[in-house]
Amino acid sequence: MSNTQYDSVAKKTERSFEIAVIGGGIVGLMVAIGLLKRGIEVTVFEQAQELTEFSAGFAFTGVARECLERLDPRLLEALDRIGEVNRHPCNRYWDGFNPTTQEEAESKDSLLFEVSARDLDYKGCLRSHLLHEMASMLPAGSIKLGKQLKDLQDEGSNDKVTLTFSDKSIYEVDGVIGCDGVRSRTRQLLAGLDNLSSQEHFSHKVAYRALVPIADAVTALGHDKGMNQCTHMGPSVAIVSYPVAHWTFLNIAIFIHEPGEWESEKMTAAATRDELSGYVSDWSPSIQNIIQRLPENLTKWALFDTAEYPVSTYAKGRVCIAGDAAHATTPFLGAGACMGVEDALVLATTLDLALDHINEEGAHSRTKAISAAFQAYSNVRLERSQWLVQGSRDIGDLYQWRNPKTGRDSHKCRAELVEHQRRIWDFDANEMVTEAGDRFLSLLS
Repeated sequence: MSNTQYDSVAKKTERSFEIAVIGGGIVGLMVAIGLLKRGIEVTVFEQAQELTEFSAGFAFTGVARECLERLDPRLLEALDRIGEVNRHPCNRYWDGFNPTTQEEAESKDSLLFEVSARDLDYKGCLRSHLLHEMASMLPAGSIKLGKQLKDLQDEGSNDKVTLTFSDKSIYEVDGVIGCDGVRSRTRQLLAGLDNLSSQEHFSHKVAYRALVPIADAVTALGHDKGMNQCTHMGPSVAIVSYPVAHWTFLNIAIFIHEPGEWESEKMTAAATRDELSGYVSDWSPSIQNIIQRLPENLTKWALFDTAEYPVSTYAKGRVCIAGDAAHATTPFLGAGACMGVEDALVLATTLDLALDHINEEGAHSRTKAISAAFQAYSNVRLERSQWLVQGSRDIGDLYQWRNPKTGRDSHKCRAELVEHQRRIWDFDANEMVTEAGDRFLSLLS
């Protein structure tokens, strides 16, 4: 910091304003890259002392990859370098519970249903790999580490938003985008601490995650399952796996239904392979085999989301939230990060328009333009992203044979899943961008 009371986040230029992105995770860096591409000055504030993501996999749909390219072509190029697609033309859903032999578990008889992979068109990678790629795209000095947001002020006569961090540093910016995850401080400040929507809530699902060498995965599950994406369904447990890191590892996530509450203040806890084995002790031999390939010591994640008390808006004045900070979701529809990419593209679109407006109308219009950009973003993104949060809960129950609408009926399960997936992939990103622009202009008029 300088010796003055306040630091300016970025050097002013004729055609720019200053945006603070709170959170240096996947969505936060995507937002920053998209804004920088459009000549908007950005600083990312991350509370950790280094940029990290746990080494689990995730995937991007064809729609999300289109949004990545529109944000900045380098993002899609990076994903193409580190990502891979499913080799099988279908995503398959297997009975992980009833088969009694390894041969039966690997046979077509245990296949409950399959869905064409062409529509969702996933390309997957490790989170840590993508974060590394994106961090390398940002200019030196644009990420400030060890910055935990404490408070913000967007009111009064000051023409700036004032940010206060736990290290007592103070910054002034023109707008704030909170991408600070499921336990978002920005969301708390935007919604109000006494508002239930400011807090995350336990989804009653717990995830055990690990990477298994692909050779071990093939031995346990068979070549077909070990080399392709698959989901094993069963009572109160679901197991999702797919290859990552150029087919050198199988990313595996075991999701357990937990009827009680999560008592710890932390979202993670130490676990063991034996503990996990107890949940699937009566499952098929192939599931027993893959569990035994996991490390002896594991970490389990409590899955929190915003389903029960969603926020009524993603924007208030010159402050907004995006990604998990806005609509934290469970992973069962595989589109949480995809929603964040869509958020980033809309924000880049509306703030680019705001920049044009300020250049035409003068600096006095900055507050109005940025507020309109954020409100237009919220208006466009709220319904779709919050549908995903609830839909993902429903599909999580479906995978665990707990959804009363589908039960264990594989035909009903497939129909319900396809209906949900269609809403993800049958989506026009260009129409979304056009609507965002129209709403921005309407708010200014």
